[in-house]
Amino acid sequence: MALAHILGFPRIGAQRELKRAMEAFWRGDIDETALRATGSALRERHWQAQADAGLDFVTVGDFAWYDQIAGMLALLGAIPARFGVDPRQLTLTGYYALARGDQTHFAMEMTKWFDTNYHYLVPEWTPGLRFDGGVDWLFEEIAQAQALGHKVKVALTGPLTLLYQGKIKSSLTHKLDLLQPLVEGYRTLLARLKTCGVEWVQIDEPMLALELEQEWVAAFAPTYAALSEVAPSLLLATYFDEVSDHAALLRELPVAGVHLDLVRGAAQLPAFAADWPQDKVLSVGLIDGRNIWRADLDAALAVLQPLQAALGDRLWISASCSLLHVPVDLAQENQLDPELKSWLAFAMQKLDEIAVLKQAVNGQSAKAEVVSSVAASLSAARIAQAQRQASTRIHNRLVQQRLQTVTAAQAERGADFATRIVQQQARWELPAFPTTTIGSFPQTADIRKARAAYKRGEIGHLDYLARMREEIRLVVGKQEELGLDVLVHGEPERNDMVEYFGEQLWGYAFTSHGWVQSYGSRCVKPPLIYGDVYRPEAMTVGWSSFAQSLTDKPMKGMLTGPVTMLQWSFVRDDQPRATTALQIALALRDEVCDLERAGIGMIQIDEPAFREGLPLKARDWQAYLDWAVRAFRVTASGVADDTQIHTHMCYSEFNDILPWIAAMDADVITIETSRSDMELLDGFGRFNYPNDIGPGVYDIHSPRIPQVADMVRLMQKARGVLPDRQLWINPDCGLKTRNWPETYAALANMVSAARQLRATLPAAAQEGEPERRSKMA
Repeated sequence: MALAHILGFPRIGAQRELKRAMEAFWRGDIDETALRATGSALRERHWQAQADAGLDFVTVGDFAWYDQIAGMLALLGAIPARFGVDPRQLTLTGYYALARGDQTHFAMEMTKWFDTNYHYLVPEWTPGLRFDGGVDWLFEEIAQAQALGHKVKVALTGPLTLLYQGKIKSSLTHKLDLLQPLVEGYRTLLARLKTCGVEWVQIDEPMLALELEQEWVAAFAPTYAALSEVAPSLLLATYFDEVSDHAALLRELPVAGVHLDLVRGAAQLPAFAADWPQDKVLSVGLIDGRNIWRADLDAALAVLQPLQAALGDRLWISASCSLLHVPVDLAQENQLDPELKSWLAFAMQKLDEIAVLKQAVNGQSAKAEVVSSVAASLSAARIAQAQRQASTRIHNRLVQQRLQTVTAAQAERGADFATRIVQQQARWELPAFPTTTIGSFPQTADIRKARAAYKRGEIGHLDYLARMREEIRLVVGKQEELGLDVLVHGEPERNDMVEYFGEQLWGYAFTSHGWVQSYGSRCVKPPLIYGDVYRPEAMTVGWSSFAQSLTDKPMKGMLTGPVTMLQWSFVRDDQPRATTALQIALALRDEVCDLERAGIGMIQIDEPAFREGLPLKARDWQAYLDWAVRAFRVTASGVADDTQIHTHMCYSEFNDILPWIAAMDADVITIETSRSDMELLDGFGRFNYPNDIGPGVYDIHSPRIPQVADMVRLMQKARGVLPDRQLWINPDCGLKTRNWPETYAALANMVSAARQLRATLPAAAQEGEPERRSKMA
C-alpha cells in the first residue's frame, strides 16, 4: 500500500493570521503568550487538514515564527555570538532581533531560498560556533501533534544544506570546518527526537539539485553514516530540480528513503526506479508545490502505477516540494470566475490531489464508496484539463502577431552607455554621489483604507484620485525638503509591485486571498498568468506626470520589469516561460515609451527577481539568461539616449551573473548591500562594471535608523571598489513597510552622508555639472 505525505504546509494561515499576530507583537499590542496561541491554533488546523485529507503522516517542523532557517539555528543553538544571546534562553523578542535588527544590532543578512521568492536568514559561520542545543520549540510542537492523536513525521533542514547556505563571517577557512560540531549537534537532536517516539524524520537537502564541488558531495556519506546511528528513519528530501547526478550516492546512503521532485525533474525517475534498494522508501513528488494549476491526475497515475507494482508500501506519494510556496485554500476565493477557478489547486486542494493518487493506486483494496469518490475526482480533473486547453480566453491574436514582428534592433539602445551618460548628465546636471530612493514611501493606514474603499466602491474615482494626489504632494514635498536629488512619486496607489501592473494587463487574473509568504510577516499575492499578456492602456503615466508637475527635479517613472512580473506570478504552463516574458516585455515597452512622451526622463524598471529565475545548474543558465536579458532590453530600448533607464535588484547573489547584468545595459542599477556590509559590491568592482550603480546604504527591513557615520563608512568601502563617478546613494529597497519618522530620519542622514562625501572631492566636482564624470574620473 502506497503512503501519502507532504514536505511542508504554508504557515501563515488562510487569512494571514500569523502575519497579523507577528506584527501586533512587534507593535506591542499583544504579548508572547498571545502570539504563541495563534501559532498553536494554526498548527492544529493545518495538521487536521492533512489528517482529514487521508495523508498517513502530519508534518511537524515546517512551522516557523519567521523563517525555518532561523528556526533551525535557534533549535541547534547556533545563534550569532554578536547578539549576546544564550540560545537556550531565547525568547521570541530575541529571535525577532535576529531577523529585524534593533538599535544595537544589525539584522542577519537575508537572501532568496534557491530559485524561489522565499527569503531566508543567512547563517553566520564563525570559529567556535556552538551547536549544542537551543530552544525547545520543535519538541513542544511534536508533543502538541501527538496529544492530538496524529502520526508525526518531523521535517528538518539537513546539515549540509544548512552549512552550504550560510556565510563565513570571520577567520574561518572553510564552511566544512564546522561540519564535525554541526553533525554532533544533529546527532543530539535526532537522538532526542527518537526518544520522543518520532519514527520518521524528513531531512531536506535541496543543495543536491545544484552543481556541487566534490568536497561537498564527499561529505554526504560520512555525515549520514554518523546521523543514521542515532536517528529515527530518515527520509532524505531533494527538490527544485533533478538530482540524477547523485543517483548512485543516494542509493547507497544509510537513509531509509529518498524524496524526488518529479515536477521539475521528471526525467530523473528512470535513474532511480530501476532496482531501487529493497530497504529504502522512494517518495515521488508529482503534485506541483510551486504552482497553482490543477494536476493532470491521469498523467500522474501513469507514472505511479508501475512504481506501485514494483515498490508496494515502499512507494510514498507527495508534492514536489513544500507547499509553502502556494496559497492556502482555493475555497476562500470569491472573485475568480468559475471557469478559471476550476483550473486551480491551492495547498488544501493539493492535499486532496495527493490523497486521490494514493487511493487510486491502492484501489484494489479500497471500499466501494472510496472507489466511487476517486473515480469522480479523476473525472473532474480530466474535465478541467480539457476545458482549459480548449478555452478561447487563453490566446490573443494581436499578441501573437506582434511576437512575430520583434526584431533584434528593438533590444538595442541608440548609443552605448559612455555616449548616453554624457547626454544624461548634461540634461540633469546631477551632483556627485546623487541621492535617490528605490520607489515606494510609507504606506500608511489611511492610504490602505482609501485604496480598499475605492476597490469596494465606497468612494468614487475623483475622490480616490484626490486622495492619492494629496499623498503624492506630501511625498514630493518631503523629498525636496530633505534635499534628495532624484525623486519618486511614492507609489501610494500601488498595492504590490507586481499585482498593481498585473491588474491592468490582459492575460492576468487575481485572487482575493491567494497570499504566499515572502519572508517573515511579508506576504505577497502573486497574480495568475493564464493567457497572452497585453497592455490595453497606460498604467502609470498619469501618476508620474502629476508628480513631475510638482517639482523641477527629475522624477523617476516606476515600473516592474518583465522577468520579475513573470517570476513573481503563477505562470501558465502551456507555453515556454521565455515566450510569456517577451509578451510582458512588449506590454511594458509601450508603457516606457508613453512615460517618455509625457516628459518623464528617468524610468526605473525594477528586476529584483532577475537572479531568482536562474536555473539551479550552471549548465542550464545560458538559455535563461539569453531570454531574460532580451526581455529587459526590449522593455527598455525604445527611448532616446538622454532618457535614463534605472533598474533595481535586491536580496540575491549577483557575482556569478555580472556579465549578463552588464548586458542588460541599464544606465543606473541600485542594489541591496547594507546587510552584507558592501560585500556584494566587491564582484562589481572585480568585474569593472561599466555603468552607474547605487549600493544600498541602509537596511529598510530593520527599524534601526542608521547614523550618518554608518552610511559614510559603507560608501567609503564602495569608493574603494568603484570610481566615484559611478556611485549613487540610496536605501537598499523600497520604503513601503517603514513609518514616516523612521523614513524621514534615515533619509536625512543619507543626504547628510552624501554631502560629507562630496566635501572630500575637488571643488569642481562637488556641484552638479555636465562635466562631472570627467572631472571625477
